[in-house]
Amino acid sequence: MTYIICGFIFGVMIPYLARKISKLIPATMGYILLKLFVPTHYMSWKKLVNNDQYMRLFQRYVMRSIGWGIFTSAATYLFAVNFDTHFTWWYICFLWILLLLVEIDKRSMLLPDILTLPLLILGFTYASQQGHWLGTMEPIFLGYATNSALGAIAGYAMPVIASMFIVWKYPDAFGGGDIKLLAAIGAWVGIGVIPYILLLSCVIFAVTCLINKRKVGPFGPAIVYATLIATVILFGI
Repeated sequence: MTYIICGFIFGVMIPYLARKISKLIPATMGYILLKLFVPTHYMSWKKLVNNDQYMRLFQRYVMRSIGWGIFTSAATYLFAVNFDTHFTWWYICFLWILLLLVEIDKRSMLLPDILTLPLLILGFTYASQQGHWLGTMEPIFLGYATNSALGAIAGYAMPVIASMFIVWKYPDAFGGGDIKLLAAIGAWVGIGVIPYILLLSCVIFAVTCLINKRKVGPFGPAIVYATLIATVILFGI
């Protein structure tokens, strides 16, 4: 029950955090933490209530927050059940950061270093001290730390190499934030899983573009969804 409640509370905050962070980046982590809960306007609530446009936006914001709360609560519960150890909160932090990055990328088309780099450090730290988080993919010839480091390198190098072949037609195929996110995820899942995530994310992005009838858009959500799907398929969450 604790995981469900905590997941719902964090999920409800995702749209707010994404909006604030999107407005503040580029900035240091300290500055963002300082300004995170400072109100951006000082208009009285009475005036806001009488503003029909604002109230419509506010209702959409509330519904989006509740939707994120429900989804994050369910995802947090699944992670907690699958990884029922005293390291569960490591995995939940991984999940929460990914979901927050989805909302930020949709809002601003940016994946800030203040989230992707800590995610990379957390993944390598956990692999170094506690063993790889996905126990069903234990490395046979490689240590956990080595597997994590190679996963991060592969997550960074593979999209860079792939973009070299399509840069002539799609110069913005992979943004710097997308590559850093893949490197961070590679530190968590290891070198054996990152190719599947990269391939699946390209498929998800292509399908999303076809559905929305567009050629460009945020690639970060596709990476996150591919990571969660690959985790479900390969490790049976």
